[in-house]
Amino acid sequence: MADGLEEIYINFQKELGQIKDLKSLNDFEIKYLGRKGELTKILRNLSKLSIEERKVQGVKANDLKIKMEEIISEKKNELQADAYKDIEKTEKIDITIPSKERIGHVHPISKIRMELEEVFRSMGFMILDGPELESDFYNFEALNIPEHHPARDAQDTFYIEDDPEWLLRTHTSPVQVRAMQKYGAPLRAIVPGRVFRNEATDASHEHTFYQIEGLLIDEDISIANLIAVMKELLQGIFKRDVEVRLRPGYFPFVEPGFEMDIKCLICGGKGCSVCKHTGWVELLPCGLVHPKVLEYGGIDSRKYNGFAFGLGLNRLVMMNYGIDDIRYFMSGDLRFLEQF
Repeated sequence: MADGLEEIYINFQKELGQIKDLKSLNDFEIKYLGRKGELTKILRNLSKLSIEERKVQGVKANDLKIKMEEIISEKKNELQADAYKDIEKTEKIDITIPSKERIGHVHPISKIRMELEEVFRSMGFMILDGPELESDFYNFEALNIPEHHPARDAQDTFYIEDDPEWLLRTHTSPVQVRAMQKYGAPLRAIVPGRVFRNEATDASHEHTFYQIEGLLIDEDISIANLIAVMKELLQGIFKRDVEVRLRPGYFPFVEPGFEMDIKCLICGGKGCSVCKHTGWVELLPCGLVHPKVLEYGGIDSRKYNGFAFGLGLNRLVMMNYGIDDIRYFMSGDLRFLEQF
């Protein structure tokens, strides 16, 4: 029995030195320590020994098994380390080497968004974020959008199946109330982000697009303050004077509400598919924050007031770069992206 264990260990050491990869090591482990392995065969013969010999040889066999398992484990770690070294030599990628295929580009929406954030930071605005999966309360109720309002209709909103209390946000306006609840007044903040609308797509409409919501709350805020900030915004993006018009508009969360349009920069006001042949593009729904929205945000509407606006970021990018179809942004077409 003792001679058999010694012979197994000698052969074990000889063969171990020839193992060069993990697969061979696995086969080697099965050969010596598997259920039908060399050591198992020896252990099966213990029953033929006397009780005293069985105790002595059983301890030796078990110690040998533990020793062989430790040696195999060390060998496995050694082979794995060698394998990683080979990967480092054969598969290493130098990310500083210029690509021979395509050069990456900042997406035009990301580029304009970053420029907008800098413009607003210079005016003292915070940059905030909020959840894309939103509750009915923050998306509608807290913004003074009643239950019967058409914006709640399934034709305009993506609701979560079997749970109408949750939806994909239709605007970034819910963060208005979240910001007021968290920071109070006075407050200056913008909220850039992705929004979703359940509607048919065309050259100027998309089901997934980007907005920037803006909010300013303080004492004695007027429409003049709103117009001044909007002009600063447009000047900062287009780097030129842009003709605008302000017309009445209805939005439940502002009172009074306005639509600020800019003269179409694609056709110069002559009429095209982007401006629906009107010469003007709806860009900035805005107005003074409704007192009920202030109250939902925990702010005293008798002391504070403010303005809010929602900027269609995709349309702004289209005007800036002369892009005539909003669907290009979601197309994933590299030919389109490589232009920027």
